[in-house]
Amino acid sequence: MDRQQVEKTALLARLKLSESEVVKFTDQLTGLLDYVAILNEIDTDDVEPMAHAVEVSNVLRDDEPVASLARDDALSNAPKTDGVYFLVPPILTEG
Repeated sequence: MDRQQVEKTALLARLKLSESEVVKFTDQLTGLLDYVAILNEIDTDDVEPMAHAVEVSNVLRDDEPVASLARDDALSNAPKTDGVYFLVPPILTEG
């Protein structure tokens, strides 16, 4: 990867890079692409595609009903409340 490609990539990503960052990222991205080229040389014809490198099963907990937070506790840190609801400034105006 050369300097012009790094600058174009930064432009497309809307990143403002300093001179030292352009030099640094040129070196880093070149190293990364060189490594990917090495990986591309590996024969993967007999390797089944996978979503995860490690076999995982459902990592989510069971969805079980639990008691809700008490209304007083839920409203305790609200800047404004009427004792039943959170009060917020209106954002829509008529007209």
